Amino acid sequence: MHFRDAPATYGIAILTVAVSVCAILFVAPDVAAVTGGFIPGRVPDVPIANYAGWLVPVWLTPLSATLLHGGWMHLFFNIVMLVYCGREAERALGSVSVAALYVIGAYAAAAGQWAQNPAVVMPMIGASGAISALVAAYAMLYGRSRTQGVGPLPAGLVHALWLGLAWTGINLLIGVTTMMGQPVAIGAHIGGFIVGLVLARPLLLWRYRKA
Repeated sequence: MHFRDAPATYGIAILTVAVSVCAILFVAPDVAAVTGGFIPGRVPDVPIANYAGWLVPVWLTPLSATLLHGGWMHLFFNIVMLVYCGREAERALGSVSVAALYVIGAYAAAAGQWAQNPAVVMPMIGASGAISALVAAYAMLYGRSRTQGVGPLPAGLVHALWLGLAWTGINLLIGVTTMMGQPVAIGAHIGGFIVGLVLARPLLLWRYRKA
């Protein structure tokens, strides 16, 4: 598949790599995380005590957080998952829908992280919450023929849940082994994943009704 076949996915991936690499190489990790990460305790617009540096506006941090990563392995696995699931989802949904799903997933991930602990001041960084929306959409669109249903749960949903658990498990492993035990944003994964599950079919129908 060439760049022109999945322009939204590859565009997001290139932007994410460019910003993440610059931040890893030239900015102190703590400064980058506080400046551009999503901090639940800042919502709706609460200043950070004893911090005089510049901060991305809180309403933009769900997006800026997706462009920052805790290290090379964190960035690598997120980009691999983004490109694989994103380009397949884009093949079915189209570029506009995939870009919209990614952005909505980023905000849903932030909402999930906020709901988990609204007062926490530890920054959330990484694209995995937004990517979770693409993972869920990919699973819903392509998983029916690969998995059997379980009781009342259809095959597509079972496949999505298994993939979501595996994706979260990989992030937990990365967090333990490469990010000094930094907690993985489980709430963000759940928030992004739910959005992907809910929007995959409507976006597919919208594309083909529009066509």
